Amino acid sequence: MKLNTRMPKSLKPYFEEELNLYRFNRNQNELPRAWHHLERAHILGQAYPWHHSYVHWKMLLFGIYIKNYKEIIGQIPRLLVGGVKSFVGYIPVGNTGGANVPPLKPMAIPDEIMDVFKKAGVKPLA
Repeated sequence: MKLNTRMPKSLKPYFEEELNLYRFNRNQNELPRAWHHLERAHILGQAYPWHHSYVHWKMLLFGIYIKNYKEIIGQIPRLLVGGVKSFVGYIPVGNTGGANVPPLKPMAIPDEIMDVFKKAGVKPLA
């Protein structure tokens, strides 16, 4: 079993860019756009425990910010177990991470995110 611990350096700038775009859009009160970038960061970071947990933390804070109790309640178990699942390589690939989707449901990775993985030379876990 392969244990995941660190995000490859080649992928990290793309992950960080999604988080920067999240912050920018949240600060501009473009909340749907901000959420979109959190979902993209989740897909990019879900194979790596710290990054996966960090995005769920940001999703929890976003749920609090917009007073969405479904999101708040939905993020708590994801925050508690998401990083562990990443560590052992058991993730629902492509899952966007929000409470609006089942936590274990694999989803198709959008083409533009697949292009990011290719540019970074990283294969998404399957």
